[in-house]
Amino acid sequence: MTESVQEPRPDHFLNFYKRYFAATRPAFLLASLAACLIGLSGAAYSGIHIQCTTALLTVLFAMLAHAGVNVLNDYFDAMNGTDAVNIERVYPYTGGSRFIQNGLLSPGQTIIFAYLLLGSASLGGLWLVWQSGIGLLWIGMLGMLIGWAYSAAPLQLNSRGLGEVCVLTGFLCLIVGADYVQRHAFSLQPVLVGMPYVLLVTNLLYINQFPDRKADAGVGKRNLVVMFSLPVAVLGYGLLAASAFAWLMAMLVTGKLPLWTAISVVPVLFSIPALLMLRQSAAQPAHLLLPIQLTLASMLGHALLLSIILFWNMS
Repeated sequence: MTESVQEPRPDHFLNFYKRYFAATRPAFLLASLAACLIGLSGAAYSGIHIQCTTALLTVLFAMLAHAGVNVLNDYFDAMNGTDAVNIERVYPYTGGSRFIQNGLLSPGQTIIFAYLLLGSASLGGLWLVWQSGIGLLWIGMLGMLIGWAYSAAPLQLNSRGLGEVCVLTGFLCLIVGADYVQRHAFSLQPVLVGMPYVLLVTNLLYINQFPDRKADAGVGKRNLVVMFSLPVAVLGYGLLAASAFAWLMAMLVTGKLPLWTAISVVPVLFSIPALLMLRQSAAQPAHLLLPIQLTLASMLGHALLLSIILFWNMS
């Protein structure tokens, strides 16, 4: 079995800037980068001329917002005690960044940093609204609200079985927003193109909750993996993966996507061995690293291939 990464210690990040950068969990920001690429490539495929400056700033501000949500989630999971009691985590994928628990940042430093990131992303987003249109403001406000409410008190939507809805809606906002910045109008096209990806992102969140199941239940976090029995929860993973596959195939059959995008189905199939492993080891967190990694590969592989093909076939 693949070994997980060593957890951070204060002596790993003596440099102030590296410490705060690492606290954002930068590897996971690839998810928001991929969402923006799908939005941009979909706009290009439909004949929209891509403005490079606004495209790059869209990616930057989306990643800042995602970083802020990551840090905010670390803070509230420290406050409710989840990460402290989570002895079955599969680092770096579950159990938080461990920056508070391992003494790299205090809770106060963490919450201030989270709101600085979210504030910076909001200011950048307002500039993009000025450039592209008022519709982007509503997309951005919805995305920010969802990112905050996912873990922040008093809503704590992930603790109420709504985490998957938050992730699906939040990442769909990124795709629609990236398209809107270029198109200057709302369109159904980014939703049609981006839905398989957001379902796969949601599945990554979903499988990541299996190693954390006991810790979440112990502090009263009632996400879907906690609420369901293990056999039913495993079926949920398969349902999300099958939905992504079915949606993508429907887009191909109906001509909404070019034929070559069928190649982007291949990474989605990584979900099959991941499901089989999850079914066998759902109650054994130490055995879930590989299925988590396969789910991540499915998500990012699909996004990369889809974006390349759409850019290649742009009008």
